[in-house]
Amino acid sequence: MAVEFRQKFKKDVWVDMVCYRKHGHNEGDEPKYTQPHLYGLVAKHKNPRELYMEKLIKHGSIEKDLAKKMQDEFKKELSDRFNMVKQQEIPERRKGPHKDWLNLRWSKAEDFLESPDTSVKKETLEKILDAITKTPEGFKTLRKAQKLLDARRKAYENDQLDWATAELLAYGSLLLEKFHIRFSGQDVIRGTFSHRHAKVFDEFTNEAYCGLDNIEEGQGKMDIYNSFLSEYAVLGFEYGYSQGSPWALNVWEAQFGDFSNGAQIMIDQFISAAESKWRRMSGLVLLLPHGYEGQGPEHSSARPERYLQLAAEHNIVVANCTTPGNFFHMIRRQLTWEFRKPLIVFTPKSLLRDPRCVSSVKELTDGKFQEMIDDDFADPKKVKKVLFCSGKMYYHLMEKQRQDDRKDVAIVRLEQIYPLVDHKIKEVKEKYKKAKFVWVQEEPYNMGAWTYLLRWRDLFSDFECVTRKSSASPASGFAKVHAREQDELINKAFS
Repeated sequence: MAVEFRQKFKKDVWVDMVCYRKHGHNEGDEPKYTQPHLYGLVAKHKNPRELYMEKLIKHGSIEKDLAKKMQDEFKKELSDRFNMVKQQEIPERRKGPHKDWLNLRWSKAEDFLESPDTSVKKETLEKILDAITKTPEGFKTLRKAQKLLDARRKAYENDQLDWATAELLAYGSLLLEKFHIRFSGQDVIRGTFSHRHAKVFDEFTNEAYCGLDNIEEGQGKMDIYNSFLSEYAVLGFEYGYSQGSPWALNVWEAQFGDFSNGAQIMIDQFISAAESKWRRMSGLVLLLPHGYEGQGPEHSSARPERYLQLAAEHNIVVANCTTPGNFFHMIRRQLTWEFRKPLIVFTPKSLLRDPRCVSSVKELTDGKFQEMIDDDFADPKKVKKVLFCSGKMYYHLMEKQRQDDRKDVAIVRLEQIYPLVDHKIKEVKEKYKKAKFVWVQEEPYNMGAWTYLLRWRDLFSDFECVTRKSSASPASGFAKVHAREQDELINKAFS
């Protein structure tokens, strides 16, 4: 069998000798005809810098000597920087990449002990409400969309704000504070679950109207775009945009949380690690719909475990809120902080229309984001078991607790999973020090937050864990199996 090798002949041309011998030539013979190898062609081709420099010189835009000097100076700068990294201490972090970052600072561990005040005056909320429930005179809103606009006002008047209304009020409040908002993702204008409707359309002209962009003169600009099905490209663009706009709220929403796997490179290489690797902050927000609804494995899980595995050194914020009011404060906190931090939020699906998942107007006009929410139903003197959970799981547990009048079981909601508010968890453990502690999650044992929480051995080593069994798939593909597993989880948690 012929041995494959390449041999160099005249004029720096490489020839594949196996191919050469197929045409009847012997090894060692100089070929009468040679076809240039691709590597040879590439090696001889001028690089883009050389071509561009020749073009500039030809058009008289730059002199040859100056071009050579600029090239040498740039190479020297790169060499000096490389030597500095190898031989000297790491340089001090810069706020860059430009002057818009100068009034911001780097975060400190103590910044995450308590959230800043993010309350909004009632008059401000009512001004935003007018904008997101009305359209210009003569505008013929689609009938279904008009019902949603009317429902927003009714929810506010009934003091029962749903998720979508609280979300829009959060964006509106930032716009009135002169911040800009840029929002992209698949179907974000309407919302994958038809809840947002940030824009409405004229039934006859198809003209779009965005109430958030028409609150008052001089407000911030609201840009919201339905993007194409390339999460890697879109999230990459939004991350870059966040680098250039620290005073804007930059949001990307996955159609379902697991769609973010198409952008995993951006999350792993840039969003989670850039502050450590390149000293660059970002305030980018990722909204990832998450929750087990019995509709199969593909769109159940946003894979919380992946983001929690990436969490360290206060590099990102990971949250799974249970109330519209807390989500409202969390969104406002992004631009209230004196620094910028990527935010990953596991947002609801069925809870978007769950009548239990509502907040009062007072929750928006008072207070701030709550990293953890204690139980106001259980009797602290009678509590024998404390169930810790996050997100939608709370409502399943709460229903069982209220239905059976279990005053002896407290349910504590971990709204912000990272950075973990360990001092608040210690306070709860001290409050219920005679109780048994349990972590309850919908996800399988090898997924969700449980394995991450075990990093805090001093806090969670005495916890029992109630989950689905370890699984290769995020969820069952059968609705009946899902329902049975959910009942087993809840019964085990309360047993």
